Amino acid sequence: MGFIGNEWFALYRIGVGRRIGSAALVADGLHARTDGFTSLAVLFAAGAVALGFPLADPIIGLVITVAILAVLRTAVRDVFHRLLDGLDPALIDAAEAALAARPGVRSVRSLRMRWIGHRVHADAELDIESTLSLADAHRIAHDGEHDLIRAVPKLTTALIHAYPADHPNAAEQHRHGGEPPTETSAS
Repeated sequence: MGFIGNEWFALYRIGVGRRIGSAALVADGLHARTDGFTSLAVLFAAGAVALGFPLADPIIGLVITVAILAVLRTAVRDVFHRLLDGLDPALIDAAEAALAARPGVRSVRSLRMRWIGHRVHADAELDIESTLSLADAHRIAHDGEHDLIRAVPKLTTALIHAYPADHPNAAEQHRHGGEPPTETSAS
C-alpha cells in the first residue's frame, strides 16, 4: 500500500512539475518514487530474512543507498542547472532558428534566455535589412517575439531589439548609452 501511494504521488508531482516547469517539484516526485521502491525493498528484505537469508537485509540496505544517491544526484543536477539559468541547448537553437527565419532578418546578433521562476524569458538582438522602415522593424521584432513563444516551451516573454544590418556599431553604441556616429559634411 505504501508503494502504491508513493508512486501515485510521485507520478502526480513529476507530471505537474514538468507541466509548470518546476525542477523542485520534479525532484520531490522522484524522492516520493524512491520512498515507494524503498518500501518494496524493505518488504522483500524482511521476507528473505524470514525465509533464512540473513544477508538480504544488508544487501537491500546497500541497494537502497545506491538508489537514494542516484536520485539525489539527478535532483541536485537538475535544480543546480535551473539555479544557473541553464536551458537545453536545443531550445536555444530552436529559438535562434525561429528568429533567423523571419523575413527581413539578416542574422541573430545575440540571444540570451533564462529562467524566471517557472517561465523562460528571452532577450535577442537582430540585424535587419537597413532599407526597412521603423514600422517594419517593429513588426519584425513583435512577430519574432510570437515566433519565440511558439518555438520554446515555457517561454512567456521576450525583448527583441532590431538593428540595421549595415550599421554594426549601432548596438554597441546603444549598450553604452552613446549615440551612434552620424555623418556630417563640411561646406
